[in-house]
Amino acid sequence: MEKKLNAAQLIELESRCGAHNYHPLPVVLERGCGVYVWDVDGKPYFDFLSAYSAVNQGHCHPRIVEAMTDQAHKLTLTSRAFHNDKLGPYEEFATRYFGYDKLLPMNTGAEAVETALKLCRKWAYEKKGIAKGEAKIVTCEGNFHGRTISIVSFSVDPDAFDGYGPYTPGFVTVPYNNVEALKELLENDPTIAGFLVEPIQGEAGVFVPDEGYLKACYDICRQHNVLFIADEVQTGIARTGRLLACDYEDVHPDILILGKALSGGSYPVSAVLADNEIMEVIRPGQHGSTFGGNPIAACVAVVALEVVKDEKLAENANRLGEIFREEMNKLCATSSVASYVRGKGLLNALIINNDKHKDLAWDICLKLAVNGLLAKPTHTNIIRFAPPLVISEDQLRECIDIIVKTVREFE
Repeated sequence: MEKKLNAAQLIELESRCGAHNYHPLPVVLERGCGVYVWDVDGKPYFDFLSAYSAVNQGHCHPRIVEAMTDQAHKLTLTSRAFHNDKLGPYEEFATRYFGYDKLLPMNTGAEAVETALKLCRKWAYEKKGIAKGEAKIVTCEGNFHGRTISIVSFSVDPDAFDGYGPYTPGFVTVPYNNVEALKELLENDPTIAGFLVEPIQGEAGVFVPDEGYLKACYDICRQHNVLFIADEVQTGIARTGRLLACDYEDVHPDILILGKALSGGSYPVSAVLADNEIMEVIRPGQHGSTFGGNPIAACVAVVALEVVKDEKLAENANRLGEIFREEMNKLCATSSVASYVRGKGLLNALIINNDKHKDLAWDICLKLAVNGLLAKPTHTNIIRFAPPLVISEDQLRECIDIIVKTVREFE
């Protein structure tokens, strides 16, 4: 029998044979169930990252796994050269679920963002009347929409941006959470076709904009016939305590981008949704994907969305998120290490005072792992906490105790 490799050997193997494009914690995971994951030595952890909110429904949700494996025994891929018996029912289900006329299926979040950008530009030329090659799309400082060439072209993060030029033109960046900046731009540039925004900037450290920001931007876009494009890949599908984060302000995006939890983390599934007037500009041969809309993806997505409603995951995220922030605020009030907490639902961030030690957030995450909870820092001093939405109140309070205990060790 082949000898099982230990954690150190597996980490060394990745380092030697894989590209060094990630900096993971030194934990090697082997299995997961619900809110828990286990490493190769059998140690359990609470997962407080949820694969960047892909695992909202919990690890290996039995209904999702069953749908995936059942379909895998029947038909996995046809490509879009032919119809399959699962895509149409999925498209009908999802469009009714989110309130749109049409869905364009893709695989990853970045692919879905690229699809939305193409859709917006095509609409601008065919429907708004902008001269071909002149359409611009507005993005926000601090954004994270993926890592393709076009997407990193409008990133302000040096790690994402530097070294990949020449960059794709046609993007204008404005400050996030600044209505006036967007208003001024739209009033003075008739070539603006769309406004791409994250309702909450996740990778930026769970940056929650002021109340009313999304609605004000949406109304300005309406006034100037500019498409409001919401990237809800991370914030969508119950993570923030609503089905979509845009629902907090009753904003119905012209183009909605979904991914991650659309499959419950079991399979790469993403989607772009829009109404007919926008989606009809894409015609046969103009956009596609070999795997987009495959039978497994279609089955998985339907069940993943059913689980969200059946198990009231948005309601659970809303209620438990309030508890989490309340307890973190108590910690911050008496801590020299934890400065403040921000977030919505179960997408939250604890901001660490790292004035004396720039790697303090990383060290805290290492100690959290020792204490049985997995989280990861972003932007040096911000720890994002995003457990699976199936977590119970008792489990959450156990995790709060771990976080408080761990932070206190660094006072």
